[in-house]
Amino acid sequence: MMWAARRMASTTSASSAALTFELVAKCSTTRARASVLTLPHGPVHLPVFMPVATQASLKGLTPEQLENTSCRLCLNNTYHLGLKPGQEVLDAVGGAHKLQGWNYNILTDSGGFQMVSLLKLATITEEGVRFLSPHDGTPMLLTPEHSISLQNSIGSDIIMQLDDVLVTTSPDTARMREAMERSVRWLDRCIAAHKHPDRQNLFCIIQGGLDLDMRRECCREMVARDTPGIAIGGLSGGEAKDDFCRVVAACTELLPELKPRYVMGIGYPEDLIVSTALGADMFDCVWPTRTARFGNAITKHGVLNIKREIYAADFGPLEEGCGCPCCRPIEEEGAMGITRAFVHHNAAKETVAAHLLTMHNVWYQLNLMREARESIIADTFPAFVKEFFARLYPDKQNYPSWVVNALRGVGIDLL
Repeated sequence: MMWAARRMASTTSASSAALTFELVAKCSTTRARASVLTLPHGPVHLPVFMPVATQASLKGLTPEQLENTSCRLCLNNTYHLGLKPGQEVLDAVGGAHKLQGWNYNILTDSGGFQMVSLLKLATITEEGVRFLSPHDGTPMLLTPEHSISLQNSIGSDIIMQLDDVLVTTSPDTARMREAMERSVRWLDRCIAAHKHPDRQNLFCIIQGGLDLDMRRECCREMVARDTPGIAIGGLSGGEAKDDFCRVVAACTELLPELKPRYVMGIGYPEDLIVSTALGADMFDCVWPTRTARFGNAITKHGVLNIKREIYAADFGPLEEGCGCPCCRPIEEEGAMGITRAFVHHNAAKETVAAHLLTMHNVWYQLNLMREARESIIADTFPAFVKEFFARLYPDKQNYPSWVVNALRGVGIDLL
């Protein structure tokens, strides 16, 4: 730790009203960073993966089970909570922490992503986004002001600006520019509408599609507004991975060193490791929990479909050596000693299999980021990255070209 600290800039921490960011160590080869983000509901060690509890619950896990995965920052969805239970109920209960019995940090997205995922139900103008409720078809207008008002009622520790989200693969350059510039204008409206900057941190979102010049222009505009943290948005929309990496690299190069950097909507282990190497700190995705519901376990050697017949009489853990409560031997305190055979038996007929796989997958993702962090502090991150990909792809010829290219750009030659 002492040696890592000597590699640091002279100033290693910065604070705003409801957030402290402390840079602990930087990789001497790549752009990877280890830091501590202190929020109103406690510290979060970065880099971090944030599980998605869309409706104020992580499907299949109790708040206590989520806490036992070591999660200290999870996501709620503003759009869905705004529809149900609604702002009146959130105000009456005193926010989402109390609603879901969660004593740690919450990040809420703004509802903007639903412009992409529910586009058939949405119309976008300068005023905001008009939705038809997927529940009952009633019209709903989501403006920057209303998004912030909802997030103020939710009481999340990190709130996101409403941004104009466009699929990155859209060929409409004029519309992409409009979305980027509108996101900057909407940030100004969000800042003006934010009632609780003393206890909630508003993050801006950088847009601009795959146009690196547009992304850089947006970075400069957003950084000038000095929000407590900065997100890179609009990715995970089907763009080529090479393009994704170029956007992340172009943005992190311009972002302040003493602010958290959040790449929205990514969760495959390879994406997390490469994005960490490119200088990002925070990630979220529904994939680990969603894939659990399809009977899949994430492991160091790839994803295993436990529904396959080969696991019917496999009495080993989901992953040998895994530290999650499911995989550890039953003799250990708080461990369940769950076997692949048991999960296979239940995967098609009982929800318990999805619960167990969710617990395992979330633990895996959080532990992967913990291991990455420890390697950054020890300044062994490049070796950690090489070992990670060697386990995932025993034959180097199978390494994805986008991974090889992106890592080569920050000083790691996998080949």
